[in-house]
Amino acid sequence: MSEVYAARRTRLRERCQASGSASALISRPANVRYLAGAAPQDSVLLIGKNEDLLVCVGPPGDRPADGRPDEALRTHILPGAGGDPAVAAADLAAGQGGDSLAVEEHHLTVARHRAMRSVVPRLRLTDLGGAVEQLRVVKDEEEISCLRIGAEIADQALGELLESILVGRTERHLALELERRLVDHGADGPAFPTAVATGPNSGRRAHRPTDRRVEEGDFLSVCLGATYRGYRCEIGRTFVIGTSPADWQIDLYDLVFAAQRAGREMLAPGAAYRDVDRAARQVLDSAGYAEGLPALTGHGVGLEIDEDPQLAPAAMGKLDACVPVTVEPGVHLPGRGGVRIDDTLVVRPEADGGPELLTITTKELLAL
Repeated sequence: MSEVYAARRTRLRERCQASGSASALISRPANVRYLAGAAPQDSVLLIGKNEDLLVCVGPPGDRPADGRPDEALRTHILPGAGGDPAVAAADLAAGQGGDSLAVEEHHLTVARHRAMRSVVPRLRLTDLGGAVEQLRVVKDEEEISCLRIGAEIADQALGELLESILVGRTERHLALELERRLVDHGADGPAFPTAVATGPNSGRRAHRPTDRRVEEGDFLSVCLGATYRGYRCEIGRTFVIGTSPADWQIDLYDLVFAAQRAGREMLAPGAAYRDVDRAARQVLDSAGYAEGLPALTGHGVGLEIDEDPQLAPAAMGKLDACVPVTVEPGVHLPGRGGVRIDDTLVVRPEADGGPELLTITTKELLAL
């Protein structure tokens, strides 16, 4: 992986030099990991004029499962406790003879920015913006492989839950069980807080599990994800508790399924973000559910669960190949419940078979 990390840092360095900065300071944890591997907590990365440095408050951990920083990258460990790696990195950048340093202003606190200015007053601090986030949008096959394994783990955990007795158990208990199963099957942990929603709670986006118990006739919606080697995927499904769903449940499920399929079918290199959103949204709009729809139909995934691109009505930009995204439309009817269907897919050209579905748990409306 050293060659991969080095190539990523080279691409960023070229961007910095094109904008007039000889060096850059990366402080956002996901961006540090993307460019330097699994680094100790609170580490920052200096893309230096003469040398790249990983600046840490302590040495890397000894647990191989946690991953290690790029072996080709020199590590600078702060000499004492209480130091700020970002301030130390700025001082190191000045020592390399640079006159400017690009920083991630969207991540730095005002206090940290002021501390850096006070230590290196002659160093001009410029805004790097979302340069690293832009590099992260298109994934290489190693990254996609990690997402694929994470999706397999999430599918497995969800499948096992569906084979158990559900009636009488609380949303909170089911969510905790799912997260335990994720770890049991090899995940680093959940990709985000697991959402389990029953009855009138079902269909809500990012629902926080409560002590409500599963009852016969409920919709049960579940949204979970696994983190594997730092990469996060997402899956959401809705089921019915009992022997057979009611007519309104079948109709609502079929509608959301059609919306999700419309969004999935739009995933292709060159497709506009807003067009993917529109394809799914129009299905729900035409059925009278324009009010209360989520702000977006999907989003990118990777080292964070909510990355660019955003598949939303006003989103600007077009999809590239090898971009993993979610497609997750849903409808919630206050007091009754609702449906969410959520998949993680990788954008692929038609010649390669079209979008690659990573989360394969059935989307048939199962009665559990």
